[in-house]
Amino acid sequence: MTDTARPAVPPEGHGSVAALPDPGLQRTIGWAGAFWIASGVPALVLFSIGSIAATVGTPSVAVWVVSVAFGLIQSFTWAEIAGMYPHKAGGASVYGAMAWMPYSKFIAPISVWCNWLAWTPVLTIGSGLGAGYVLTALFPPDAAINTWSLSLVDLSALKDGLELRLNAQFFIAAAFLLLVFALQHHGILRAARVQTIVGVAVLVPLAIVGLVPLLTGDVVSSNFAPFVPLSGAWDGEGWTLVAGGLFLAAWSAYAFETSVCYTRELKNPGRDTPRAIFGAGLLCLAVYTIVPLTFQGSLGVDRLVQDDIVDGNGVAVAMVEMVGGGAVIGNLLVVMLLLALLLSVMTTMAGSSRTLYQGAIDGWLPRYLGKANRHGAPARAMWTDLVFNLVLLLMSDYVFVLASSTVCYMIFNFLNLNAGWLHRLDNPHLDRPWKAPTVLIAAGGVLAFVNALLLGWGANVWGQGALLTGLVAAALILPVFAFRHYYRDKARFPDSMYETAVDGTLVAPTKRAGNLPYLVLAGGVVLVVIGQFLAVV
Repeated sequence: MTDTARPAVPPEGHGSVAALPDPGLQRTIGWAGAFWIASGVPALVLFSIGSIAATVGTPSVAVWVVSVAFGLIQSFTWAEIAGMYPHKAGGASVYGAMAWMPYSKFIAPISVWCNWLAWTPVLTIGSGLGAGYVLTALFPPDAAINTWSLSLVDLSALKDGLELRLNAQFFIAAAFLLLVFALQHHGILRAARVQTIVGVAVLVPLAIVGLVPLLTGDVVSSNFAPFVPLSGAWDGEGWTLVAGGLFLAAWSAYAFETSVCYTRELKNPGRDTPRAIFGAGLLCLAVYTIVPLTFQGSLGVDRLVQDDIVDGNGVAVAMVEMVGGGAVIGNLLVVMLLLALLLSVMTTMAGSSRTLYQGAIDGWLPRYLGKANRHGAPARAMWTDLVFNLVLLLMSDYVFVLASSTVCYMIFNFLNLNAGWLHRLDNPHLDRPWKAPTVLIAAGGVLAFVNALLLGWGANVWGQGALLTGLVAAALILPVFAFRHYYRDKARFPDSMYETAVDGTLVAPTKRAGNLPYLVLAGGVVLVVIGQFLAVV
């Protein structure tokens, strides 16, 4: 199969027999490159480890283990469907959109959009926490640089105390985003090389934080007792807190699926895709098990519920306390944790920009996003990421941003886990370089409904407006897609949308599942509603 294969006959009523435009991305990396680009995912544990522990209590360790186990099961579905479309970038939402397209033109763009909305706030949260680490390390809490803030817009209707504001954290975080943009601007190969070097450096502090307290005996069993939620019992309120923890942890623990965003840039996508995602999954399994265990076992619940842990800015200082070693070692560890956050930002800009890029190429998103620069980087999509996150950086509560984006992430997961079995029914003729065991495709379908339940049950643990905000954000794509598809493209999809792994030909999606996909969608809505009822018990 060549990289420049052309279609034989387009699907009836869709475009002409013409050469597909070159997307501009280049096949320059192997599975190790994709793995190291995804190596920023383990650092995502730093984003919510404090807030989950402070909300759930002693069972937060189990929350992380269960969540990353769910992510591993789901990864088998991602690996299979990614191999079916080696000419596409953008991740599982793009490959899953092809399964839903025959049943509704509007479901597919929701999938792509929700994936991007779920991922792009990593740029805000990662750079914001990194700026917080810098300010905490260099200045006392009552210093003017830490206390100065200019309020712009009151958003307390969504969550108490929420606002848009300017402060020193915003300006430092914006500088971090510009730095990452510059590194990503020269294409995937350069980005992979940089992230390989940085990735090795930042995995060291996570290993130190995870292993040193275990080796020194500072992980105390009493910090896990009583093993009940902060509500004090395994009652309705307690299970709601756990559901909220599983909901928020999913945003981090499932996130190694980003390693399949680069299929279009892999030298051998059929071989490299499963290697990249399973390698990243095993790394996350280790980090998301050991780090929360030692974090809670060393600090205890009383420390975990303090404000600096809840908002994330004090996590680095707390981790320094865990390993000891004096001021020099402590400052070095803070710097390495800062690099870990910046690595996660690099991972996200690479993946989320390619989701926008491929969405534009395939006709789901505005055309202007579908252009790469001379280095093979999706520059316009990267600029969109950057500007959007500069606005999000104005938010005073990054945990609320994370929770709202996780609403979109759960919608993406529901749609695309079901895309696994839909592809099996509708597209058995498409080449699958790697085929998952059927039982794991089925397990992914079951977890889709578990995620829907957690969406309804756990989202509003993080603010009463979190679920509604996320749903509204997800719906914003509908008028955007309608304008692109019906006005700009005259109700025709670009030929590139139909490109498959079958010798590069254009193949019309088939529709063999009958009404089952619609019943699945209805079932997902029902479980979200049930979750809402459980949340108010």
